[in-house]
Amino acid sequence: MFIIDPNIQVWMTLFFVVGAIGLYTVEKLPMEYISIALMGVLLLFFQIFPVPGPDGRNLLDAARILEGFANPALIAVLALLVVGQGMVNTRALTHVVQSVFLLGGPQPALTRILALIFVLVISAFLNNTPVVVIFIPIMQALSDRLGASASSVMMPLSFAAILGGMTTLIGSSTNLLVSSSLIELGETPFTFFEFTLPGLFLASVGLIYVLFIAPRILPDRATLANTLMGESGKQFIAQITVLEDSKLVGEESAAGIFPSLRDMTVRLILRGEHAELPPFDGFALRPGDVLVVAATRKALTDALGRGAGVMHTEFSVPDDGEEAKELGLGEGDQVLAEVMVTPASRLIGQNLEQIGFRYKFSSIVLGLQRRSRMIRTRMTEIPLEAGDVLLIQGGSESVQALRGHRDLLLMEWSAMELPAPNLARRANLIFLGVVGLAASGILPIVVSALLGAAVMLFTGVLNIRQAARAVDRNLVLMVATALALGSAMQETGAAAFIADGVIGIFGFSHPAVVLSVFFLLVAVISNVISNNACAVLFTPIAVGIAAGLGVDPKIFAVAVVFAANCSFATPVGYQTNLLVMGPGHYRFSDFVRAGFPLTVILWLVFSFFAPWYYSL
Repeated sequence: MFIIDPNIQVWMTLFFVVGAIGLYTVEKLPMEYISIALMGVLLLFFQIFPVPGPDGRNLLDAARILEGFANPALIAVLALLVVGQGMVNTRALTHVVQSVFLLGGPQPALTRILALIFVLVISAFLNNTPVVVIFIPIMQALSDRLGASASSVMMPLSFAAILGGMTTLIGSSTNLLVSSSLIELGETPFTFFEFTLPGLFLASVGLIYVLFIAPRILPDRATLANTLMGESGKQFIAQITVLEDSKLVGEESAAGIFPSLRDMTVRLILRGEHAELPPFDGFALRPGDVLVVAATRKALTDALGRGAGVMHTEFSVPDDGEEAKELGLGEGDQVLAEVMVTPASRLIGQNLEQIGFRYKFSSIVLGLQRRSRMIRTRMTEIPLEAGDVLLIQGGSESVQALRGHRDLLLMEWSAMELPAPNLARRANLIFLGVVGLAASGILPIVVSALLGAAVMLFTGVLNIRQAARAVDRNLVLMVATALALGSAMQETGAAAFIADGVIGIFGFSHPAVVLSVFFLLVAVISNVISNNACAVLFTPIAVGIAAGLGVDPKIFAVAVVFAANCSFATPVGYQTNLLVMGPGHYRFSDFVRAGFPLTVILWLVFSFFAPWYYSL
């Protein structure tokens, strides 16, 4: 170990910080590689050139640099991601969303406004990423109703979620990380609703822009969307049985279409021994009716996702409950996949009942696709032919067991996990419990979040594999690295050096001016690196500037929260921007066009509102 001039350590720390920002910005290497390399460099440098404390101990030893991996805020964020994944898997918000659509009635424009307001509200209590994941297909359907392209609604969806995340402590991982950094700096952390009022004011102004201005700025990319990303029109023949508790009971067709099956073509209805053919005018469905329909994979998946009462499969019959469990067709961990009947298959010439498909393969057939054939009969009575594609549902192990099967070819790309709507109430109760315990202060946020994640696992809402997939390793490594850099800035005096420099330049100005300039600086940086890394790096600087100006550090810490969340101008600043980039068919320039004005608006609003609110 070598003791060197503290000023050299300050400049080296600033070099590491600038290097981290540069590497994260250019993205020449995967973010995991950059984070691991930076962590290694910090460990090596401060092991060779330690920062001695009053007792001679190295203030930046391996334990201090690596403690970010055990940071309570990071653990709380990861646990909340698991809770959010439970909400996604069960489509727990479906009924609320349906209520929003009912309020909108026949006016799609009003429905769009209500949907984005709901996204903003729910994002205050649920991590933004699962909220956007849940709403992407909903907003796609809404854009179809509006007769507009998906590009007009996807970016507003992401922006509304980010705005909602500004309003409570758990609304965004950024907020939790700033609060955790305050603790490490010896300051009082945020309470749950510490910045809710100013956050709501900024979010309300931002939402007006998102609702009425952003859609007019965004390009119309309908043609590109239809060409590149449009869903395959491949139709499957499927069979739906109307049960006693089905929502289909009593439904009458209007112009040959049943309201609950508007995205399917009903080709035949079997009632006892009688077969009813289209157009079904005045025909009301009864329990026991069997509907033979043609539908795309997406339509069938959506019907399953709506839960009991719309689409029923064989094991949905109450008497088959135990049998279904034995076949692995029970709650959760269900997979939808396509399999093709091979040319030399022993199944050719037999129908599904003769094969005993669900017993033989522990899966059920939801649909059958046969090219260029119009089939009007029970799906279970159709003799299979080579090349037939079956849409099957089963447990993940049962579906994966079909790999290499001589009679069926599993199309690996088609496998997709199904939602478990029958667990939605359970997921909602767990989510409300987490929010209630954290908001009331009965338990710390990290404890309530971990407890919620554990309950999601032990009650079967998620399995361990699904929970593990919800944990973002990029987030873990990036945040831990940013926390290590933050510790280095604090212990070497680099944060104080930057704070003194800012005060030296703007010290003659009113604190409100310094606050405004600082907000703008953080907002710009948050658009080129992760908002989480930006928050961790700038919180020590914020506290230093506040101390130099003699004002409450919380004011500048709140500025970090809001500014780091202003990641609107690029797709790389916030994960939800990346999520909507594909469905909206955006280019990088689209985010600059629509997001930069929003960043400027929020900066101006904060610059005038915050000094008044905090009596600067």
